[in-house]
Amino acid sequence: MTLSLKKINCFYGKAHVLKDVSLHLQRGEILCLLGRNGAGKTTTLKAIMGLVTPKSGSIMFNGRELTKTPPHIIAKLGIAYVPQGRRIFQTFTVEENLKMGLLVRGGGQETLEHVLNLFPVLRERLKQRAGTLSGGEQQMLAIARALCTNPQLLLLDEPTEGLMPALVLKLLDIIKSLKQQNIGVLLVEQRVEAAFRVADRVALIEGGSIRYESTSDELASNVDVLLKYVGVKK
Repeated sequence: MTLSLKKINCFYGKAHVLKDVSLHLQRGEILCLLGRNGAGKTTTLKAIMGLVTPKSGSIMFNGRELTKTPPHIIAKLGIAYVPQGRRIFQTFTVEENLKMGLLVRGGGQETLEHVLNLFPVLRERLKQRAGTLSGGEQQMLAIARALCTNPQLLLLDEPTEGLMPALVLKLLDIIKSLKQQNIGVLLVEQRVEAAFRVADRVALIEGGSIRYESTSDELASNVDVLLKYVGVKK
């Protein structure tokens, strides 16, 4: 699996929100996109998923151009997206939500069992309505549903937002374990400590442009860059 963005430009009306964004991601790699609010992180994910159409540039996935591809086809190609705010089916049961994920690429019981092994708390809640789960459990369900599509690439938008510290650590460990399953992860985060816990590489985005990209270890030692583009120290 390879994902390659080359000089992507996206607009909302006349507002130029992504400016020549280029990124590259391999299967089994975790790339974290860090930046302040409004920097263009979510728009980057939406462009990959076909929810925003770039005005110029190229998005290649496994050698296929995605920029004119509808979102439902992109999902069938092996890209799963967990948007900010979870957006699960509140009135469906946990099991029904997961089965919606299985439908995307024809997954069966084996896929479901694998996902439930990652999220054992959901196994205990299969018949429970999703809207009655805690915030952390809903976030787990959103990621679990995405994994039920058997993705090669998982796009995660602020998955730790609003979660208790202990649950954040648990969720990050699950995300990191996806490397062993050879799943690529493009993670959008504002928590610097979360990025450094799981990411192989980090890209910093500001004003719709990638300003800096390096390994996590290299960025961790570059305090000035962190302060400049994220406003915090590690």
